[in-house]
Amino acid sequence: MARYELQRNLLKSNFIEFKKIKTDKMKGIQKPPIVKPYDPNSTIIELPSVSDEAVKHASIFDCIRDRRSTRFYSQDSLSLSELSYLLWATQGITATNKAGLTLRTVPCSGATHSFETYLFIQRVEGLQEGIYRYLPVEHKLLFMFELSEMDQKIDEITLEQPFVPNFAKKAAVVFAWSTTPYRSEWKYDISAHKKILIDVGHVCQNLYLASESVGAGACAIGIYDQKLIDEILELDGEEEFVLYLAAVGKKRN
Repeated sequence: MARYELQRNLLKSNFIEFKKIKTDKMKGIQKPPIVKPYDPNSTIIELPSVSDEAVKHASIFDCIRDRRSTRFYSQDSLSLSELSYLLWATQGITATNKAGLTLRTVPCSGATHSFETYLFIQRVEGLQEGIYRYLPVEHKLLFMFELSEMDQKIDEITLEQPFVPNFAKKAAVVFAWSTTPYRSEWKYDISAHKKILIDVGHVCQNLYLASESVGAGACAIGIYDQKLIDEILELDGEEEFVLYLAAVGKKRN
């Protein structure tokens, strides 16, 4: 069991050790930006305002009951309104408190929100195929670049899936959540990393339930080529790197 020790310790509370540490926040070091900056000359896509019009199954009971990891998708596209709703449901900002902390549709330790949402978009009405990033403050999409043979790149990234091989490349959209750990480390130091893992679970569960509510299906992906996806998304792999993926598409009858 010695080979498991380090990873198991990550799952445990280290509150006693944490209390002895003077965090960067306590030292008065400037707080990191709450979102990743971008070039204002970038191509920005307006997203439809979020409303319940995109929702086809409004019962939260039904959505929880019917939610499954969906690996078979139709060729139907998501609408831009549906994508707008899914982005809002997973990282949307609903308020900002007096301290300037963003309050979102998902819980997060100390409102540190270390995640950025990248999208491999293949079939969304009104959008060209390509790589995008969600801008939660503005509730807009930033177009990053086209990616040739995207389905094949997704296949390479997601490696050998154990249940349904090659399913991710058939999705309408693949969500890729990166983390910038220092947003949490600034406040929580050595306790940050467990919190980040817990918080990204909240994000993906909201995607599952929101997808179910619009008649789509989601499937979380934890097996992926770390180096390849970080390189494709132009992440440094240290200060920011992909943590979790999920494929989304309209369900196949």
